[in-house]
Amino acid sequence: MSLLRITCPLVLLLGCKSPVLNETSVIDLTYAFDENTIYWPTAEGFELDKGRWGPNDLGLWYASNEISCSEHGGTHMDAPIHFAEGRRTAEAVPIEQLMGEACVIDVREACARDRDYRLAVSDIALHELEYGPIPEGAVVLVHTGWGRYWPEASKYLGSSEPGDAGDLHFPGISEDAARALVERQIDLVGIDTASLDAGPSRRFMAHRVLAGADIPGLENVAHLERLPPRGAFLVALPMKIAEGTGGPCRIVAFLP
Repeated sequence: MSLLRITCPLVLLLGCKSPVLNETSVIDLTYAFDENTIYWPTAEGFELDKGRWGPNDLGLWYASNEISCSEHGGTHMDAPIHFAEGRRTAEAVPIEQLMGEACVIDVREACARDRDYRLAVSDIALHELEYGPIPEGAVVLVHTGWGRYWPEASKYLGSSEPGDAGDLHFPGISEDAARALVERQIDLVGIDTASLDAGPSRRFMAHRVLAGADIPGLENVAHLERLPPRGAFLVALPMKIAEGTGGPCRIVAFLP
């Protein structure tokens, strides 16, 4: 079985000089991009054109696709500029801000009762009471359980009407909770829904509060049920788009 050797900063997290991790301890938190990928109803979806796929003029195999899509769909990062004028664009987000200890706040029960539920300050407090304070520089992930609906848009978004974002219903983060996370000086926040803000939001205040503090957001994060509440180490690598407001992102987590 092949092994993966990880160096700093994971070394510091695990408290050893040269950790060797089994490949089974690496979790992919990313949905594949294809014709079923969920995008915001008003955004351009993912399109792949197999323009060159087969033998070339010399009879030798050659494959190359053309792709197009919005920056904001599937598993992706929102750069702070997306909702905060003058804040960082995608390529300007420091690489060290895109990795850190993952703190997973589980609000599945509340979301099962109310599909428009917003993470509350009390949810953060309960998490910290059980697992300890959220450390500075952490990656906070909100686990709503919404991944069970992927990729069925009508259930995931609450509506599958193309071009209409006026009647969406899914969980998000409250403005007060966003402010509480900023106070904790986290590096990155993520959620397993289509938006940091709940579906009915119109002003997107969670986005605005976090982006105003130059904190990027990860949306449509996959498989959060596979992470522990604390101790995993997350790395999120979005496309480095110059002047980008976000971009498709490959997210992985290393289990302790």
